[in-house]
Amino acid sequence: MGKINQGILGGFSGKVGQVVGGNWKGISYMRVHTIPSNPKTEKQVSQRSKFTTALHFLQPITPFLRTGYKLFTTKQTAFNAAMSQVLLNAVTGTSPDFQIDYSKVLVSRGSLTSVIQATAEKTVGTTVKIDWIDNSGSGTALGTDKAMILAYNGTKFSAVYEMDTTTRILGTVDFELPSIWVNDTVEVYLGFISEDGKNVSDSIHLSSVQL
Repeated sequence: MGKINQGILGGFSGKVGQVVGGNWKGISYMRVHTIPSNPKTEKQVSQRSKFTTALHFLQPITPFLRTGYKLFTTKQTAFNAAMSQVLLNAVTGTSPDFQIDYSKVLVSRGSLTSVIQATAEKTVGTTVKIDWIDNSGSGTALGTDKAMILAYNGTKFSAVYEMDTTTRILGTVDFELPSIWVNDTVEVYLGFISEDGKNVSDSIHLSSVQL
């Protein structure tokens, strides 16, 4: 049953007949409730498989995305913004064997100037050393920008991240990963967020690191 919120001319929520109403970030919407005549067509199955592939990748990094995509939440969630980026750019292959092209994923997006030259390599145990060339003063980059570092383990569908460990001007950080990740391959990303938290850079995929 639907509920009318502001009189007969106002928005409503719920289902009235075949019309579904709701509200998202203060915006009322209506859509027709339909049941697909054949919900398992090849195209539909392929699209669901593609969506599931992206979902499995993004779910473990959801908390990181809330910061990484904070500038894209006017009419959608940060997670949905990231989902759109991955579906459009980073899902490869054909159904049902879709895969994520990690090099094309952005785990953060924004206008803050990122770095161009950066590397990630294993040092001791499961520690990854991340280095970058300090480009403070280039574009909007400042030495006080905080590094946003994320390591994604596709074998275990889990992730570890840091957003308040070091600053751009320092140009390096040792990133300690879980010991149970030994022998796994991780995807390492680096982005930056301004000291006041108002601006974020596009992330870059540093490399796939064998632990």
